[in-house]
Amino acid sequence: MSDDVENKQDETAPEEGHGPMGGERLAEARREQQISVYEIAKELHLDEPKVRALERNEFDVLGAPVFAKGHLKTYAQLVHIDVADVLSDYYQLTRAAAVPPVIPIRARVRRELSPGPWIAALVVVIVVATLYWWFTRPLDPEAQVDESPIVEDSMIVAPGETAADAVTTPPDTSDAEVIEPPVQEPVAEPVTEPVVESEPGSSPPVEDGQMRVLVTYSGDCWTEISDARGRRLLFALGKDGRTVELSGVEPFNVLFGNPGNVSLRVNGEDYALPATNRPDRPMRLTISGS
Repeated sequence: MSDDVENKQDETAPEEGHGPMGGERLAEARREQQISVYEIAKELHLDEPKVRALERNEFDVLGAPVFAKGHLKTYAQLVHIDVADVLSDYYQLTRAAAVPPVIPIRARVRRELSPGPWIAALVVVIVVATLYWWFTRPLDPEAQVDESPIVEDSMIVAPGETAADAVTTPPDTSDAEVIEPPVQEPVAEPVTEPVVESEPGSSPPVEDGQMRVLVTYSGDCWTEISDARGRRLLFALGKDGRTVELSGVEPFNVLFGNPGNVSLRVNGEDYALPATNRPDRPMRLTISGS
């Protein structure tokens, strides 16, 4: 603002014998420190007319008393005036009490906590913990069920014999009446011809239209081999050091549970298995002599 406005403010200074109070005290400190009204208005986030009203103790212009007291505190801090003195002037000018009224503190009523929500939360935590344990618990390898088929010596099928000839399914007698069988003379069980195991190069010549395969094991490997007619030639667990020779109509459908432990010769020549990054994983393939 111009110097004329500042001079007018000086002319409205309080009379002798009565010092400046409230906003007048702040205005006097501002002028002594050569701070403009614009700078004060910028700090208080007010326009200049409201700052001048504050300096003239016209507090109603600022709205509710809480706003007037807040601006007085901030103004006093800007011009380095004791905030308590300025508020004391404010209470005298507004004919309020020397100190703000004391608001009694009401005692908080203690609420009775219901155990229901806590019990429900505890049940939820127990259920979640149980489910987490069940799905993340380590499995006992000894308790796991071996899903691989059980192979007995009688299940090994020789060339020229079907699996139905070697395996006999017992009849279902769950609903039948129990009858003691008559005493009979023991009958000798038929002997199943085993798979031919021989040394390489010692096998007889292959018949026309058939293929001869020599399987040599360097470790355990579950093996399933059938020929083009669907005849199962081998269905067993190969052991380390075992050699099995098979013959049948080509091509052969082959399953090796652990192909890294198997080497093949087809019609007397070495046969390389397909390359794989996991030789310990099962492998299915078709073998032909051509």
